Amino acid sequence: MVKSRADHKRQKAMAGTGKRQKRSRPRRRARTTKRGPGLIERALRRILRFFFGIFWWLGLRVGIALAIVIGATTLYFYATLPPMEELLDGRDRGSVTLRDRSNQIFAWRGEQYQTTRTETASPHLVNAVVATEDKRFFHHFGLDPKGIARAMTANFKAGRVVQGGSTITQQVAKILFFGNTRSLERHIKQIPIVLAMELKYTKNDILSIYLNRAYLGAGAQGFEAASQRYFGKSAREVDPAEAAMLAGLLKAPSRYAPTRNIDAAQGRANVIIDLMQEQGHLTRIEAELARAQPASLSPAAEARAGGYFADWIMSAGPSYLTQGTTEDVVIETTFDPRIQQAAEAAIAKIFAEKVSEGSKAQAAVVIMSPDGAVRAMVGGRKTSGPVAGQFNRATMALRQPGSAFKPLVYAAGLESGMLPTDTFFDAPITLEVPGSKSWSPQNYDRKFRGEITLTQALQHSINTVAVKVSERVGREHVRAIAQDFGISSPIAKGPSLALGVSEMTLLELTGAYAGILNGGRRSKPYGLTSIKLKGDNTTLMGADREANFRVLNETADGFLIYMLNQVIENGSGARAKLADRQAAGKTGTTQAARDAWFIGFTADYVAGVWMGYDDNTPLKGVTGSGLPAEIWNEVMTRVHQGLPPRPLPMLIPAAPQVVERAVQPGTDDPVANSVMESVLNSIFGSGN
Repeated sequence: MVKSRADHKRQKAMAGTGKRQKRSRPRRRARTTKRGPGLIERALRRILRFFFGIFWWLGLRVGIALAIVIGATTLYFYATLPPMEELLDGRDRGSVTLRDRSNQIFAWRGEQYQTTRTETASPHLVNAVVATEDKRFFHHFGLDPKGIARAMTANFKAGRVVQGGSTITQQVAKILFFGNTRSLERHIKQIPIVLAMELKYTKNDILSIYLNRAYLGAGAQGFEAASQRYFGKSAREVDPAEAAMLAGLLKAPSRYAPTRNIDAAQGRANVIIDLMQEQGHLTRIEAELARAQPASLSPAAEARAGGYFADWIMSAGPSYLTQGTTEDVVIETTFDPRIQQAAEAAIAKIFAEKVSEGSKAQAAVVIMSPDGAVRAMVGGRKTSGPVAGQFNRATMALRQPGSAFKPLVYAAGLESGMLPTDTFFDAPITLEVPGSKSWSPQNYDRKFRGEITLTQALQHSINTVAVKVSERVGREHVRAIAQDFGISSPIAKGPSLALGVSEMTLLELTGAYAGILNGGRRSKPYGLTSIKLKGDNTTLMGADREANFRVLNETADGFLIYMLNQVIENGSGARAKLADRQAAGKTGTTQAARDAWFIGFTADYVAGVWMGYDDNTPLKGVTGSGLPAEIWNEVMTRVHQGLPPRPLPMLIPAAPQVVERAVQPGTDDPVANSVMESVLNSIFGSGN
């Protein structure tokens, strides 16, 4: 092989160094052993791949199947969902709106409802509802995964349910199809309905359904009814503070109802205002103004007057137009809120000043015009113990009136020809009662006054004379007079009927006194004047009043009013005397003081007062001439404020005549014979 010149030079240069070039040896690598997976590991991997494949295969197909099912059911609900307008009013029955004598609303019954729409409602109301219930409402498809995750996190941290993840659409689906059920099954079934609603309706439509179907307390369904109920204005007109209070009711309508606890309602509203500010619905200044000027109730809602009166009207009217109505009706009544407030304030004042704190004694008041038009009614008062519901002691409680019944006995006597100046002997009397023991009525003070006039006997509530008058004219006559004056409860048949042992209601007996003031004509109590459909001026039913037929002749009636006036002027009713006008009335106290009454009238109004315990516990130190007369005075003083005094239509009798001594034995005059019989009874102490 021929070497090149370059190779010769390279060899020569190497030789010239005098050193031997060492070869570099390759570095020995560390010896490693590569091992494959073991038998067990390979087996486990194969098993996992197998099951993963099965799960993937099944999951894919189950997912596809679920998607098909959800899609099919969604399309089904989409096809079957009715037009939005048909879903706005979901009530089972109608509502009743009650108006007073001035045509102002004072009470509501049933489920109140009035339509509102998202587009026409106040923007503040829409923002308050969305901020409170579903701030992403306008941005999700009916289900809000972020909201659900947020709620689950909050609930997990709290260890209890503190936050819900339901959207407004889900809540509408619950209202429409699921009621109050709460379960995982309901949430699953809800999904296709929610999706169908989102496909079929616009967001404004869904929110409109919610605004109309949500229950907001006090019988108000929907925000329009609630706005009218609490604020006396349309939902189109509410300001931020009012909108926040209404939206706050969604959480707990009963707890936050402003008619129940205005402070709690305002506190909840402040929470909503904070949310509205955080979400940009209110500026800082608007929010501060809303907090500084919180929403307040309308005068009608704040008064909350006339509950017992409204309940009486609802029970007295035809059920198909009141309690069972399927329409929205308006009932016009005789109710006067000013008089109602006067009655409530009077009871509160007397009990606060003169009744022991914590007493469970009850009181009831009825006030009416002479023709029987009921103007106010207090069926009871709240006590420190459990409230006995809506039991109306003015219309439902059957109690003995005691001496408050005696004017009807004297009415029968005057109608038979007696005079206020006729004299009777207040002396012991014993009557034989068939089938029972003999009966000897006693006076309240256990004293006898001898010869007194009928006027004096009524003045001082003398029992013996009342019984003698009843026996003379006949018990049937007394019973007939009482029934003609409107006492429909059963009246006792024995001689004790003269002392008011027959049970009756305060409303009945007050109506009888109204008849006395009404010229001796029957004045049946009434409160309903007309019933109309809401939005229609056609009267469906007017006042179902009976003809005010005459019960007493004018002379007898005038004398009776005079005698009742003397009860207040010079007798047992002195505490009821009014400072600026004439009044007439009668006290009543039953045996063992289980009931105490005072019923009386001026030329303008008639008022009846009852006091007692629901369980018939005797009153301590209370008679009709005491606290009931004072309540009556306080009520009538307030009622007549601003009214000019008018005289009573009474007839003052001539000078007293000693009738019993003027009658000679053996006369054919039946009245004179009965007078002589009374004289003999008073002498020998025996009855008929």
